[in-house]
Amino acid sequence: MAAGRNDAVLLSQILEFRPAQVVVANEEVRQRLISRLSASLLPADRWPELLAGSRALVEVATAGEIDTLISAIVGVSGLEATYQSVRAGKRVGLANKEVLVSGGQVVMEAVRRSGAELIPIDSEHNGAHQCLRAGERSEVRRLILTASGGPFRDTPKEKLAEVTPAQALNHPTWKMGSRITIDSATLMNKGFEVIEACWLFDLDPSQVDVVVHPQSSVHAMVEYGDGSILAQLSVTDMRMPIQYALTYPERRQSPVSRMDWTQARTWQFYPPDLDKFPLLRLAYECQRAGGSATCTLNAADEVAVEAFLEERITFPDLAGIVEDTLARFPSREPESIQDILGIDRESRSLARQLVEQRAGRKERLAQSLKT
Repeated sequence: MAAGRNDAVLLSQILEFRPAQVVVANEEVRQRLISRLSASLLPADRWPELLAGSRALVEVATAGEIDTLISAIVGVSGLEATYQSVRAGKRVGLANKEVLVSGGQVVMEAVRRSGAELIPIDSEHNGAHQCLRAGERSEVRRLILTASGGPFRDTPKEKLAEVTPAQALNHPTWKMGSRITIDSATLMNKGFEVIEACWLFDLDPSQVDVVVHPQSSVHAMVEYGDGSILAQLSVTDMRMPIQYALTYPERRQSPVSRMDWTQARTWQFYPPDLDKFPLLRLAYECQRAGGSATCTLNAADEVAVEAFLEERITFPDLAGIVEDTLARFPSREPESIQDILGIDRESRSLARQLVEQRAGRKERLAQSLKT
């Protein structure tokens, strides 16, 4: 098992599942976990081996006894371990968007060389993976990804400057981490999904459409050349796609609830507003541009989201920071994971400078209004 810094939850998981090895973010967390284990009733001779840091993460991800890796670390922190697991020919259940958004070309080249399997866990890509089992890839005309539209789908564009972090974190359908929830509010998350779908399913951006579907019952649709459209539907419960990745190609009974077809229901589908949500448009542009553009897109967005949550910039500034970073950061062709991580660091540095500029203007404006 690998985790970040939540040693309290990790302790309960250790006691329940008794893993042989556990990796945490750093030595500080490792020491806290040792203290918690010492206070528990688990004898020391039954403790797992406790490791810390990125090197240890790679070691456990590529261990010989591992056949399936679930990659769910937020951000680029999980990129190298996932890449090395792919190189080792493992099956990877991918719940981390940044692996393909930042390093799609390098990772997919490793997949082709090693024969590793990538099974998407994100509900939309998992739905697409299921629909694609119905025909040959050459028969696919396009993929349609659905989006809930987020909490501001009906909010006028001119009102978005007044949006607070608390409002943006109030997602109408899913309960997720703070970054992905903000990305869902801006439709950046859907943009990342477009990029990820292009790499996963070998599609051109022109073959991936996004439709807003507020009910979040249809997760993905695949249109074939003969005009047939297959859709994957399920309740909004992430246990289903996680289980699918673990048991593929089998379909086993799962604990999720079922749709009640005795109840009347209405589903809506309509196109996204790219003027109100420009980050989705930027994602398409970056995927078409190629090179390091999508890596910079992800890095700048993460910096901008952090600044918005700290109330240093406004909601519309999220797109402004990302667009300005892309305009000022020269794209190049990454050839290795280290290249990607270097581009990520440089892009974040530039994005932070741009945040400081906007935050300063916001503060000066607030002061002038007071006086």
